[in-house]
Amino acid sequence: MSNTVGAQSRPFQVDLHGVVDLLSRHIYSGPQVYLRELIQNGRDAIVARRGAEGPDAAGRREIRIFPAGPDNPEFRIDDDGVGLNADEMTELLATVGRSSKRDLFDLPRQDLLGQFGIGLLSCFMVADEITVVSRKEGESAVRWVGSASGTFTVEVLDAVDLPVGTSVKLRPRADDAELCHRTQVTELATRYARYLPVPILVADGTGGFDTINRPPVFAVAGEERAGRRSELMELGTALLGARPLDAVELSSPATGTRGTAFILPFAPPPSARAAHAVHVGGMLVEERCQDLLPEWAFFARAVVDSTGLKPTASRESLVADESLEATREELGAALRAWIMRMGTGSPDKLAAFVAVHHLGLKSLVAHDDDLASFLTRWLSVETTAGRMTIEELVARGKNIRYTDSLEEFRQIAAIVPAESPVVNGGYVYDSEIIRRLPFLFEGTTVEKVELASLLDSLAVPALAERAAVAAFEQRAGAVLAGLDMQVSVRSFAPADVSALYLADDSVLRGMHRNAARRVSNTLWNSVLAKAEKSMDAAAELNSQLARATLCANWDNPLVRTLAQSSDEAVFNRTIKLLYVQSMLAAHLPLGPAQRSLLTESLGDLVQLSLNH
Repeated sequence: MSNTVGAQSRPFQVDLHGVVDLLSRHIYSGPQVYLRELIQNGRDAIVARRGAEGPDAAGRREIRIFPAGPDNPEFRIDDDGVGLNADEMTELLATVGRSSKRDLFDLPRQDLLGQFGIGLLSCFMVADEITVVSRKEGESAVRWVGSASGTFTVEVLDAVDLPVGTSVKLRPRADDAELCHRTQVTELATRYARYLPVPILVADGTGGFDTINRPPVFAVAGEERAGRRSELMELGTALLGARPLDAVELSSPATGTRGTAFILPFAPPPSARAAHAVHVGGMLVEERCQDLLPEWAFFARAVVDSTGLKPTASRESLVADESLEATREELGAALRAWIMRMGTGSPDKLAAFVAVHHLGLKSLVAHDDDLASFLTRWLSVETTAGRMTIEELVARGKNIRYTDSLEEFRQIAAIVPAESPVVNGGYVYDSEIIRRLPFLFEGTTVEKVELASLLDSLAVPALAERAAVAAFEQRAGAVLAGLDMQVSVRSFAPADVSALYLADDSVLRGMHRNAARRVSNTLWNSVLAKAEKSMDAAAELNSQLARATLCANWDNPLVRTLAQSSDEAVFNRTIKLLYVQSMLAAHLPLGPAQRSLLTESLGDLVQLSLNH
């Protein structure tokens, strides 16, 4: 039996309706945070009691949650913490009462009592009345009852049998009752507090309890980490929805931050934002933190626990201060070190990583000097000798040649010697990366391959054959005269390549415009036609109307045989076929004229064969 002493209704030192509205609309993300705040209060009280009693104190300290239900409309949470006395109860909301609206947003909540008051106010988002019964060691128990109407009472209880600690009771409103039921309470408690170092028990409705705590496997280090790798990968799979490529240990001694970065096994969409989970002292603060890792670490999702990072007043995000910046730098350094280790010790794993995230990594390297210095060597590019890493490319020779477009690369790919490969710079970011190589690899130079200079570099047939070559060029040029083609004869390897189609960017752009006109609607077709006419007029005015070149290979047996043929019909049809074949080899689009030539020439050859 207990007696009450000094019970008297008093008004809050604050406009309670205004504060609750402020908390619900501007500070907290929603009413569900009431449970996190109550658990946080209980955890802080237990930590304070442990500190006062010392490490050798006997007794288990825990938090027990009794959800509301159909047969029990009241929610209750008990803790074995340090407890509060009458004076502290009276001043429970003083911190809030003396704070302006601006102070509420910026409140650091480092004072235990002030933090308790802010957390308790969050309960008014789900209930109209809050009852707190608490007792401190060696003092009488106290009951505090707060009402949403704006008043509260403090009563000193003449009770000696109440345990040290605090008990909070709520009678949730009907529209928020589900948040206080067992299913939601268990889910929320697990989400927010499963990694707390304080036992948290949820009543199961049958007289027993379920413990929601889990060991923070993501924060273990050393030999223990190696032994629990399978658990780490299972956690990463649950977080990402797919098994991560790797789990990288993260550590920031500056802020006591430890955790794991899971390497994504897929390339995130360009619009995706980072979503790192941050715990402070075991309590979840932010599930979608965007500032924990450097912006370039788009390929990782981190889970960390910290003792030095500072939560904001809502405890739902981090204060963007020097501590967070220092942590971000140290965690970024850990990811850099991981890439370096993979490069030297696990090249297969690094190759898989680069293959998945190559486009994003190239975008970073193309514009970031610091990242380029340690990432570039492991990126791969397409060359005329096959795909290879930048490091392998530079090892082959210090002068790196490249084309600016995919079409140019395809035109020359067949005749470039394997010992002196040319890089295809037509893919996004590849040209920019190649042009940066002289700044990253000492003694390296880069050279853009121009088709005109390439043609000039090919060997001219021997002087004794110049007359036959000139005759071939004249005859072939006459056959292709109506197609804006010029014919040139050179000698090059390999000999099985009969001819090359060489065209600069202006010719290729014209071909693509014509292809677009054939499939576009009337309005767009008209626009493209006018643009084509305008550009042709400008080029003709400057006597620079671009023409493509069919470069025949004098070392090719077919070309030699054709040059000696006196049958004009066979010569004409074969030249047309060589022309179309060279376009197809360069992966260029065939227009109606080229398709007609192909059909006509093949038909004639079939007819000639039948007649023969």
